[in-house]
Amino acid sequence: QVQLVESGGGLVQAGGSLRLSCAASGNFISINAMGWYRQAPGKQRELVAIISSGGSKNAADSVKGRFTISRDNAKNTVYLQMNSLKPEDTAVYYCNANVEVDFGDGTNWALISWGQGTQVTVSS
Repeated sequence: QVQLVESGGGLVQAGGSLRLSCAASGNFISINAMGWYRQAPGKQRELVAIISSGGSKNAADSVKGRFTISRDNAKNTVYLQMNSLKPEDTAVYYCNANVEVDFGDGTNWALISWGQGTQVTVSS
């Protein structure tokens, strides 16, 4: 079983900053890509940023130049530094990880795991 636990959400004024963290724990072999999604009320969940195990990264156009994704492989943790926040960034932010697990019969499988979500609210 794999758990992703997010932290760092909260209420901030427009122009402010927040840093989200997501720590993975449980029984797995390795973690491949990790990412952050967000879902605003009445909208579909959207991919915000993604980072590979080697450090390659990408981000949605709406957050480029403001949000930075990073990870600490030794801590199995991914971060999202959010600067210059705007009211339209208000959403529940979800951590996502592609995790390789041992099925127990000698085969390895890649599973997608999700965190429980953390609320980010940006006031104008």
